[in-house]
Parts: sequence; C-alpha cells; structure tokens
Amino acid sequence: MTAPIRVMIVDDHPMVAEGVCAILETYDDIEVVATLGNGREAIERIGALAPDVVLMDLNMPEMNGLAATEIIRERRPDTRVLILSMHDSPEYISTALSHGAAGYVLKDVPTEEIRRAIDRVMAGERYLCTGANAALAPRTHDGKEPLTGREQTILLQLAQGKSNRDVAEDLEISIRTVETHRKNIKRKLGISSTAGLTRYALEHGVLQGTGKGEDPGWRR
Repeated sequence: MTAPIRVMIVDDHPMVAEGVCAILETYDDIEVVATLGNGREAIERIGALAPDVVLMDLNMPEMNGLAATEIIRERRPDTRVLILSMHDSPEYISTALSHGAAGYVLKDVPTEEIRRAIDRVMAGERYLCTGANAALAPRTHDGKEPLTGREQTILLQLAQGKSNRDVAEDLEISIRTVETHRKNIKRKLGISSTAGLTRYALEHGVLQGTGKGEDPGWRR
C-alpha cells in the first residue's frame, strides 16, 4: 500500500487552517501532520514532521511565508512548498516562485483544486491556479508587462543611486527580494543596465515621484 502524502498546513488564521485540514482529511491518501501558525514554527518542526508538501500562507507573524519557504527548500529539498494565499498580484506570485515555491493557489479556489495542486507538485511539476496564471499574464496592449506598484517604488530608489542593500533596508525586505524585483524590472522594460534604468526613470518622469505608498504587506 502506498504511503499517504504528508501535508503540513502553515497559516496564522485558525479558521483557514482548520478548514483546509478538514478538506484534506476527507482523502484517504493524505495525512495532515500539523497545522501551524507561522513560518518559524514550520522551520522548527520541519525535520521531525518530514512533510511531503507544505501549504504555506504568506503574511504571518514572527516569520513570513517567503522566508520560511526559502529555509525549508534549503533544509529539505524534497519537500514541496505550495503557497496558499489570498493575494493575487503578480508581485506576490512571482516573488514566491523565485523563493522556491512549487506552486501558488488562491484561497478562494474550489476544494478539488487544492487536491489537484498537491498531486501536481508531488509529481515534480509547478502548479498555478487559474487566477494566479491570469495575474501573471501580460496586461498591456503594447505587449509589455506593466510594473507593479512595488516595482515602480524600487525603480525610483535605484534611479536615485541607491544600492540593493539600501533599498532592502528602506523597504524592510530582503536583499534577495530586491534583486528579484530588479531583474523583473529590467526584463519588463527590456533594459540591461542600471544606467538604462536611470535613463528610463528620467525620460518617464519616475524621478518626480515620492516613493511613498508602497504595499506594507511585504514588510518583514
């Protein structure tokens, strides 16, 4: 008999965690090994519980889902992390994937889609629910992806001559996250150099902005 898929649920909202647990426990071939409230608890227990799949929320106290995903992937490369979040912005999705997540599922998906996502990542595939796929699709008529609000904020700071470390400290995010945004900005704008970013910012009036209004959801 095949061993059940061991699943760990990490979400700081008890009702969400309990609801997902109840859904998964209806499947005979899935075993929920724990429901935890933050990324730090997940890191502390990942070795003992040895889950096959971790369903991970993003915004949690003590340690967020991005940091936890990165550490889990380093310590247990065979464990798949599947982000289960209400956030459907391209920024959240692409950053989660760049930190090692095997997939991204929105919390409003039908029950069977969570099961489908688990099966797909267990098969070694990447899984994006329909909403996540749509969020990552280009949405401008000229064929270029638009910059997110956070990418515009980071572009402004880079154009002002700030280093990745300076930007990370100002926005209270990791240097790796800044680097990921920087790569995405260059890719979207078709620019290969920092000087090119500065020139773009000058030509398009970005340097007239204030850098205010960034989404606090990414604060660590």
